[in-house]
Amino acid sequence: MKRLIAPAVAAMMAAAAPLAMAYPDKTITIVVPTAAGGGNDAMARTIAQKLGPLLGQTVIIDNRAGANGAIASEFVARAAPDGHTLMFGYIATHAMNPALQKLRYDPVADFAPIGLVGYSPTLMVANASVPVKDVKDLVAQLKAKPDKYTYASAGNGTAPHYAAELFKLSAGVVMLGAPYKGSAPAISDTIGGQTQFMFPSLYTALPHVKAGKLRALAVAGPKRSALLPDVPTLKEAGVDGVDVQQWYGLFAPAKTPKPIIEQLNKALNQVLADKEVVKRMEEHGADVETSTPEKFGELVKSELAKWKGVVQRAKLTAD
Repeated sequence: MKRLIAPAVAAMMAAAAPLAMAYPDKTITIVVPTAAGGGNDAMARTIAQKLGPLLGQTVIIDNRAGANGAIASEFVARAAPDGHTLMFGYIATHAMNPALQKLRYDPVADFAPIGLVGYSPTLMVANASVPVKDVKDLVAQLKAKPDKYTYASAGNGTAPHYAAELFKLSAGVVMLGAPYKGSAPAISDTIGGQTQFMFPSLYTALPHVKAGKLRALAVAGPKRSALLPDVPTLKEAGVDGVDVQQWYGLFAPAKTPKPIIEQLNKALNQVLADKEVVKRMEEHGADVETSTPEKFGELVKSELAKWKGVVQRAKLTAD
C-alpha cells in the first residue's frame, strides 16, 4: 500500500510544481498612496510601463490617496500575498507616519520589501516676497523675533513636517507650523503668502521655483541637486543635521513567497537600469538607486527608528 501511495503523492507534487511557479498569471496592480499626477504617481507609472513586458503581464496603477498613505498601506497589507498586489511605498508610509501615530498596519511586519527605487531631496523654499536673503539671514531673524514666520506642511507625519521640525531643532529657532491636507494646498498658500516657508520634495517645488513663485533657499540633504546646482545644502548654509531624503520602493504583502519577491526584485532592478527610466526619474527629481530585498528591509527599519527618535526629540504629536 505504501509503495502505491508514494508514487501517487510524487505525481501530485510534480503536477502542482508548475502551477506554483506560474507567476504572474494575471494583471499586477501597483497601489500608489497619493493622487494621480504627483511625483510618486509619475514614478510608479514609469516603472509599471517597463515592468509589464518583463513579467509578461499587464501592470496597472491604483491610486488610493488619503491619511498620509495609511489607506493604501492598510489595503496592501491585507491583500493576498501572491505577488499580484504591490505597493509603491515611500518614506511617509513606512517610516514617518508610523513613527508619529498608531496605525492599523505594521510597516515592517505586514510587508515584504521588494527593492529600493531611489531618493529625492527635500527643498527648503520661501515665498518669493519674503525679505530673507538666505538661510543664515532667516535664522538670525527667527532668533531675533521668534514666531515671526509660519511654515506649511503636507500634514503631520509628512516629510515637509519632519524637515521643518528638524530645521527648528538644528538651528535653535521657533517657527509656527500650519499642517495642510496634502502638498498642493500647502504649496498654494506658501505661494500666496499665507505661509512663508515649506520643505516640499524637489519634484513638487521645482516648477514653482523655475516660475519665480517660490525661492529655493537650501537642499535638506547630503548633496546639491543637479537640477538646482546653485542652491546650497542646509549644511553648507550653516545648519547641520537636517537630512531628509525621501526614498521610494516597491513592497508586497507579508508572506509573499520568496521566489516571487526575488523575481520582482530582479525585474525591478532591470527596469531601473534602463537609461530612459533613469532620465525620467531624474526629471521627477529622483536619483535611482537599487537594492536587494534584504537591504531595502534594513533601510525601512533604520528609517523608522530614526524618525521615532525625531518625534521624541521634537515632542511631536499626531494632532
